Amino acid sequence: MPSTRRRTAAAAALAMLALSACGGGGSDADADSITVWTTDTLPDRVAATKEIISAFTEETGIDVELVGVSEDQFIQTLTSEAAGGELPDVIGGMSLGFVRTLAANELLDTDANAAVVEALGADTFSPEALALTSDGDAQLSVPSDIWSQLLIYRTDLFEQAGLQPPETYDDILAAAEELDAGKVAGFVGPTSPGDTFTQQTFEHVALANGCQLVDDAGEVVLDSSQCVGAFDFYGELVTNYSVPGVQDVDTTRAAYFAGRTAMIVWSTFILDEMAGLRDDALPSCPECRQDPAFLADNSGFVTSLQGPDGEAPAQFGEVVSWAIPTGSATESSQQFVEFLMSDGYEDWTAIAPEGKFPARPGTEEDPQQYVDTWDTLPVGVDEKAPLADFYPPEVLEVLRTGPEDFEPWGITQGQGDLVGALLGELPVPQAVAALASGEVDAQTAAEDAAQDVRSIQESLQ
Repeated sequence: MPSTRRRTAAAAALAMLALSACGGGGSDADADSITVWTTDTLPDRVAATKEIISAFTEETGIDVELVGVSEDQFIQTLTSEAAGGELPDVIGGMSLGFVRTLAANELLDTDANAAVVEALGADTFSPEALALTSDGDAQLSVPSDIWSQLLIYRTDLFEQAGLQPPETYDDILAAAEELDAGKVAGFVGPTSPGDTFTQQTFEHVALANGCQLVDDAGEVVLDSSQCVGAFDFYGELVTNYSVPGVQDVDTTRAAYFAGRTAMIVWSTFILDEMAGLRDDALPSCPECRQDPAFLADNSGFVTSLQGPDGEAPAQFGEVVSWAIPTGSATESSQQFVEFLMSDGYEDWTAIAPEGKFPARPGTEEDPQQYVDTWDTLPVGVDEKAPLADFYPPEVLEVLRTGPEDFEPWGITQGQGDLVGALLGELPVPQAVAALASGEVDAQTAAEDAAQDVRSIQESLQ
């Protein structure tokens, strides 16, 4: 677990942001040039983003410097650049946690972000996406796209074993035990202590059991009976029915693609790769050698899961945003975000349709324009084809579900600053890692995680 000194240092660094970042990345005096950060750092996505930027520059005369900042380096880079008064003019690909980190340190130009939404029409956005990116009357960011977390399972193996779709804790455990044999693990989930994917996966599982980060009063409740139950369930899966060794975002996908596991939890971004459309992430299972789309044809998808202590099925998902920081070249920054959310929006969602469902369904004139276009967009990198070529309508509807059922930890309880701080410390993944290695039991993992989160919360006050 992170030491008190490390937690205090991290909190102090974040607290310095508001004091040291007043300069910003630009001003209206040099508004013919802006700097834009993006967390979409895969080479093909960067190249596609630059094409959209070229169209923006041609239309407006405003030059844009695009800087890729990986998610796992975002807080560190933000702190470093803010200390030198060098925040960018626009930040893209921001998770809800990152948005709340900037908001907590007064680094967001909420008036500029609200002006973009107003110019485009607030009623053209998903109401749920706007709610998750707002704090009272303040519009913290401009919601752009949405992805969902899924439990993915081998339908052929389930059918052969006479198993039901894995929608509940009991279903999942029964299937994991039944199918864990020979070279096939029953389930593979992330256990890396330094990977945000571990937290996203565990949160997906925990929400199903009614496990929350905080209660409505803002009190940390990670040591509740619901959370102990979630840790116990996840610990049983990854210790008894998983591939040996520490698992992360890449190894879990590789295990499923190799046919070495019957179930994983992954985001909708996996769908094009599962169809064999990306050479650097091709399915390699024995059946896949003859049919690269074998896994696409033989996989099922569960969105919301149900635990024994949960009141209703739940799932984890993310609303991704554009945001204009304080001190930016406001007018040019607003022009850029408005362009990305209008003239450039179809091209933006086309970069990775499987993980970029529009948070703005359409325009005032055509309320479903962007969703209707999204339906037809090809996915893939080295090969391209519409998702409908590989997945039935009910699977595509999974991607359409949007954020109406999302209840990400801490956001709706007004603890967004805490959520943002956790991304820098990752106490929950560290508790999961300790549980998976056998160092602690579920009760201790929940208590350790809760204690660390309380310390982080206290350091923010």
